Formats: sequence, C-alpha cells, structure tokens
Amino acid sequence: MNKIKNYIAGSWIEGDGEELVAENAINGAAIGTVSSAGLDYAAMLDYGRSKGGPALRKMTFQERGRMLKALALHLMSIKKKFYELSAATGATKTDSWIDIEGGIGNLFANASLRRQFPDLPYAVEGDAVPLSKGGSFIGHHILVPKHGVAVHINAFNFPIWGMLEKIAVNLLAGMPAVVKPSEYTSYLTELMVKEIIDSKILPEGSIQLVSGFGRGILDHVTQNDVVTFTGSAATGLKLKALPNIIENTVPFNLEADSLNASMLGEDAAPGTPEFDLFIKAARVEITVKAGQKCTAIRRIIVPEKYMEDVQIALGQQLAKTTIGDPSVDGVRMGALACRTQVDRVRENVELLSKEQEIVYGDLDNFEVVGADKEKGAFFSPILFRNDDPFNKTSVHEIEAFGPVSTLMPYKDMDEAIRLAELGKGSLVTSIVTADDSIAKEFVIGAAHMHGRVLVLNERCAKESTGHGSPMPLLTHGGPGRAGGGEEMGGVRGVKHYMQRTAIQGHPETITRITEQFQVGADQPEANPHVFRQHFEELVVGHTVFTHKHTVTDADIVNFANVSGDNFYAHMDATSLEGTIFEQRVAHGYFLLSKAAGLFVDPKKGPVLLNYGVEQARFTKPVYPGATVGVRFTVKEKIDQEKRSEDDIAKGIVKFLVDMYDETGETVAIATILTMVKKLNQS
Repeated sequence: MNKIKNYIAGSWIEGDGEELVAENAINGAAIGTVSSAGLDYAAMLDYGRSKGGPALRKMTFQERGRMLKALALHLMSIKKKFYELSAATGATKTDSWIDIEGGIGNLFANASLRRQFPDLPYAVEGDAVPLSKGGSFIGHHILVPKHGVAVHINAFNFPIWGMLEKIAVNLLAGMPAVVKPSEYTSYLTELMVKEIIDSKILPEGSIQLVSGFGRGILDHVTQNDVVTFTGSAATGLKLKALPNIIENTVPFNLEADSLNASMLGEDAAPGTPEFDLFIKAARVEITVKAGQKCTAIRRIIVPEKYMEDVQIALGQQLAKTTIGDPSVDGVRMGALACRTQVDRVRENVELLSKEQEIVYGDLDNFEVVGADKEKGAFFSPILFRNDDPFNKTSVHEIEAFGPVSTLMPYKDMDEAIRLAELGKGSLVTSIVTADDSIAKEFVIGAAHMHGRVLVLNERCAKESTGHGSPMPLLTHGGPGRAGGGEEMGGVRGVKHYMQRTAIQGHPETITRITEQFQVGADQPEANPHVFRQHFEELVVGHTVFTHKHTVTDADIVNFANVSGDNFYAHMDATSLEGTIFEQRVAHGYFLLSKAAGLFVDPKKGPVLLNYGVEQARFTKPVYPGATVGVRFTVKEKIDQEKRSEDDIAKGIVKFLVDMYDETGETVAIATILTMVKKLNQS
C-alpha cells in the first residue's frame, strides 16, 4: 500500500508502522498508510533552526516577498494536479478552489506585504522616541526574526489553505516552519509539499512535514519557537497547557472552531434583497465544504416574526442541494473528510436533538448521487429549530462540525447581541441589514466577542467575500472559545514571528542600525547633489543644504491666484483678531512647493519621478519677511525588482524635507518618495 511520507531534515522518510489508513471520502478506498512514529523531533527542529533559519534571515523582506510570489506563481501553474487529489477529500470543485487557490492567494497577498517593509532582513517599527532634552539620546523599536521554528498543527478540513496561510506569514518574517497537517487528509498536503520542495524556490530547511499523528512534536520546542494550532478548542487547550510550552513561555497561537452566528436585521423582511441574501449565505455556509469550516454559520439568529419565513425559505434552498460524488454533474455538496468525522458529527447532532427539533434533514434517510452512502463519508444537511435559546442552551455549547445549523429567534437588538455572545467567543459573526443604524448598533455591541464582523447588504453583496471567508490581510481569530489567537492579519500577522526589541542610543548610531535617518544624526553634505546620484550611490543621512528664500506678500498673493486658495488667514490681515496668527501667513502648500523649488536639481539625471508625499506637517507660521531654507536628507532606501527584462532597474528613495527659518527652527517637514534609477541595469 502507498505510504504517505514525512519530509524531515532534507529527506522523505516513512514513519514506523502504521498509525492510520487514509481513505477516499467518496468511495472509502484506501489512499495510503500514515505514520510519524519514530521520528526524531528534536533533530527536526534543530535542522530548521540551523539550516532554514539562517538562510531565511540573510534574505531581506523584499527578497522573501519575491520568493513567496515566485512560489505562488509556480503552484498556480500546476494547480490541476492538486484538484485531482483534492476530490478524494470529498470536496466539490468549489470546495477545492477555496482550499487550493485560496491558499495560493495567501502567498500572493503576503508577497505584496514586502512593500510595507524596508529592504532589510529586519524591520523598524513606529517612530523614534526622544529620551533626552538635548536630543543626543533616543529610543526606537526594531523587529528581528525569531531564531526558532514555527510549528503549525493544522486541521483536516483545509489541507492546503491551512498550511499556506500560515507558512506565508512566517516565511515573510524570516522563520522556517514544520507543518503537521491532520493525518486524515495529509496526503494532499504531502503532494503540495513535494511540489514546493522540488521547485527549490525556498531555501532548504524552510519547510518540513510531519504527516502522521505527530505525538511528541511539541516536547522539544523552546522559547525561540512559535506554535500555532487550528482545530478543536479542547485539543488546543490541552496542547497549550503542556509543561514544555508553559515552562519555556513558547508563543502559542490558538485558532479554534467556534459557534459562529449570523443575524437577520429586523428591516430585512421577506421579499427584500437582504432577506434573500441572508438565506443564500446560510445555505452556502451549511453546504460548502459540507459545513466543515471553522467559520461556518452554526447559529442563525432571526427576528421572532420571521422564523417561519426563514425556516421555509432555507428548507427550500437546502432541498435543492444534491449530495454525492463531486465528479457527477449537478452535485452541489460532497462528503465529509472521512468516516470518523461522520461518527463525530452524528454524535453531536444526537446530543443537540435532545433540546431542539430537526426541521430539515435526516441522519439516515437521504439520497446520494454517484456513490455508495455506506462506503463514503456522506452526511445530510441538518437544520434545527430552537424556540427557547436562552434556556435550551446546548446549541451555544456543542458544535457539530458538518452541515449543521440551528435557527433561533430574537425579540430585540439586545436579545440578538446576547444570543451571539452565548457562543462564548467566535471567529466571525455577520449581520444582514440595509439599515446602517441597525448595523452600527449590532457591530458596536457585539464586536468584543467576535474576531470578525461582516455587514452584508445589497450594496456590497456583488463583491462581498462572504461570511465564511477570512482574508489574508485581515486578522483571523477570535476571543474566548475561538482561542484568543490571531492568524494572518497582514503586517500584524508577520510580527508574531518576530521579536520586538527597544534600542537606545545616539541618533547617528540608531540611524546606522535601522538604516533610516533619525533626526539629530549626522548630516554630511551630499557631493554631488543627491539628484545626480544613482540608487546604489546614495547614502542614508547625506544631505543637500539649499539656497534660501525670503517670503514676500507677493509670494502669498501669487500662490493664492494659482491655487485658488484664498483662505482669510492668507489674504485678509484685518480678520486675524482672535486667531493664532500675528499677520497674514504663507500657505503651507506654498512652503512645500517652494521647498521643491529649492531642493530640486532640474537637469536630467537618475531621479525618474516623485510619486508621493508622506507625513507632511506645518509646524510654525511663516510670515512675509521670513527667510527659509531646506535640509534635504536621504531618509531610507528600498530596493525594487524589475518587472520585466525591458524594465528600468530602480529603487525607491525616501527623502526628508526639513524647511527651517532664519532662527534655525523647523517650519515645515515632510517625506517625499522618489523613484531612482540604478547604476547597474542588469
């Protein structure tokens, strides 16, 4: 029989014996045996730390981001082979698309985050903090990659997405990973890891795979490592409480299945577009992935007066759901991932049935198209009705992780929020309403118990990603039962794999460490002018000290004529009583414009364009008669890749524009962004 292997320390190896036989969820046929018994987990983690970690930490954020992009493009080019095997997990084509292309999309999204980081292996966070009166001692924060391994323990329902959404973040941060998927569907994860390894896009040691039970995998983690877990809250809490995790203060991100809710606004009466959207969303979340999503809607909260309407409409939609082999035309819902899951879901449905009534579906009597119901892991959609959800509370405590949801009523907004809260913390809740005042009241009242809140109505429905879709650049996690963790989340997610350290010293020292100019650092005069220098030649801190200009009344009038800005403080000296101004004041935007006139070298050179201004501030009024000059300093350099062979090799340079008056005091300050040609065009 085929062996599902582990990728450890640069080699594909089989575990000892047989821990599990992975089966095709549609027909029950054996796919292969799975085992991780006998693996040397201490050596595996050491390999990641000693091999993958140093290689990733040598790369800059820009290089790591481009690496993720290259990997995403490669995997997308061979996606067909993943779809073929994904069908064995019981997935329809839509289910597989979420797992496969949704996962690859995480690589693309995180690759794009490189633009928010410097061209360094580490990051600088926030602004400098002055720590002394004279300015010779400041503080700052840097973020450096942890010198450990990210150990990802994933659930069975997303064998590809679950891996990619996590490794995309730790790889961008500069940290290697050990991936431990669920043994039930690890055969699909194994296929993708093989393709990743064979591509040689990642440095060796960046990713390792444990396909079996992984017992003992956390026994050797240290304070340098990070553990993430996705799955049941009970299992996650047991792992989080392991002595080794506690004793070494190992960061542990827990993302647990939760009893997510969706609420119908009182304004969304039957016949409105919002009512129809609500029914569609509920049906989708029950049937997509056969309800095996940590974000699926488990509790459907509706106004008491619409209970019958929702029950009938949702029942009619569920009746259109054809269950069976996804390869057969017309099948809209596949199987659960395995027979073990069928037993678990059935057990929880029977427990829920003790307090509430099944109004749609049957545990035993349902049709399956193109497959044998007894051999496959099929399950009927089940819709419960609970008319007394404040007293019959098992629905707020027991999750049937399949195509199962419960309909329940509310009388007013306070009850709706309380019902959502009874889930004790969820990954996501949603509200469908066209009334923004209702949306605001619900969101503000309920947000403290939910990691994400979707507001759905006709205006956004066409482009909405839906209740059940976490997005790479937004946080995915939730409080309480949902685990209290935070996955993805754009830059926030990357920081989980980095150590934040406060650094203190002279501005010049902090400038050299951060490679970002800090006010108070040395400003040697640039020679030649910075606009005559290519990207490689520019040095952070080098400064152009411009000629000076004395501001006149004519400057103010002329700028008002050109811009159309005739604000009284600039144009009417008789209206200044009660203001902070002593006389008519120069426009702030005139000062920025004049600053450009002073610092720009007009001849053609390496500077290709100026494409933005950031953090512009006008710090002191400038009156006619004041004399201003500019200190124009190289603040930061960011490398940029060529988009094609014909593209110009270039980088982004940020310049600090510090305009000062005859007293030496800053009157305006800003950062301009320029695109600068490289000397080396290869």
